[in-house]
Amino acid sequence: MGISNHELHHDFPQYSDLIDQLTEHDGHFKKQLKEYAELDKEIQTLEKQNLPVSDENFTQLKASRAHLKDQLYNALLKASEA
Repeated sequence: MGISNHELHHDFPQYSDLIDQLTEHDGHFKKQLKEYAELDKEIQTLEKQNLPVSDENFTQLKASRAHLKDQLYNALLKASEA
């Protein structure tokens, strides 16, 4: 199983400066980004160390990460239009 980099700056390099600005000035965005990073780290740890986890649990972790990424991306789109 390949391990992908899901860091927000990596996935959305065109919004790199905006990610930094929102992280500094938007508490809600910062909180979601921290939660996203922690979840991504947990998933990567499970993948790298091949730790036992149920498929259902692993799928739920990935779905939660995807949901957070969608929310963060929507915040980036909204902020870029302002």
